[in-house]
Amino acid sequence: MITIPLYRETFTAVPRLLADNGSVCATAFTYPTGVQAVKVENARGYFIILPFQGQQIWRAYFDDHELVMRTAFDEPVATQDYLKTYGGFLLHCGFSAMGCPAADDTHPLHGELPNHPYDSAALLVTDDAVTVTGSVRYKIAFTVDYTFTPSVTLRKDATVLEIDISAKNNRRAPMEYMYLSHINFRPYDGGELVCSAPYDPAHVKVHRKFPARMEPDAYRKLSDYMDAIAADPKVQAVFDSGTQDYDPEVCMTLLYDADAEGRGHTMQVLPDGYAHYVCHIVEKQPYVIRWLSRTGDEDACGMALPATSEHNGREQARRDGQLKVLAGGETFRTHLRVGLLTPGEASAVRALCK
Repeated sequence: MITIPLYRETFTAVPRLLADNGSVCATAFTYPTGVQAVKVENARGYFIILPFQGQQIWRAYFDDHELVMRTAFDEPVATQDYLKTYGGFLLHCGFSAMGCPAADDTHPLHGELPNHPYDSAALLVTDDAVTVTGSVRYKIAFTVDYTFTPSVTLRKDATVLEIDISAKNNRRAPMEYMYLSHINFRPYDGGELVCSAPYDPAHVKVHRKFPARMEPDAYRKLSDYMDAIAADPKVQAVFDSGTQDYDPEVCMTLLYDADAEGRGHTMQVLPDGYAHYVCHIVEKQPYVIRWLSRTGDEDACGMALPATSEHNGREQARRDGQLKVLAGGETFRTHLRVGLLTPGEASAVRALCK
């Protein structure tokens, strides 16, 4: 394996080839907004990652399928404000807190990680794969000190990304933590949401939260639709913009059954038989948040956001007994597979969801 360190000052507006093993190549460039990016590409598609801004995956495209949600942001913006650059495919959320802060929370939306500047980044190149990785140390005196290290691997001819996450508590004292993988696909009418969580009220909980200001008719329509999902979660199993309401959003928590390998599976099976796909380790991320938003301006299918807790902020997670704890020197690790499945691959995964 060859390691290629990445440095901010070497990125320019003109794309620069960093590595090419004959089956996967990596190119560095800078967006007009000033954000550095790496495009990793094989014969079937590519992903674009922001190595120094949250290590977030900005774009993913395989087999002529655009995977990423639609928002107003075509390019990333150099900011740590979550909603001022919200257009990415996968954002790491946490780690000292995550979710929507309530009145008694002090953390920003989804925590410090999504757009945090990274200390270092690198490419790892093998004969058949390229991995982008990086590391950031987050510390506040007398409070928290951890090192977060994600990596994303694209292999020869693959359309599914392999994602590894680790976070080490550098302090001697125990550390409370929260982590959520915010994965944002694009929804398509006729797309079927298939998963290894049973579609029943015991495994699907709707979060009845509304914007501060809504027109009465819009509020009533959204509230009625939330009631319908709560009564029968199957009503949201197939996207239909004519009968469903995700304006501005609907969030729910799903509890998954694990397969023989301890993994949960989620797909949006598209009308052409291909499928968007998320595979996660149920024990490590036991809560899956489903976030759906179809406003006319935004079109987002967060069909599976695997998490260590629900997304209602740190203090609510504390009250609900959902905060996790790392002992001094301990490391949290998890693994995801995220991307696109062929019709044949989707059929095999569907069998795991019955």
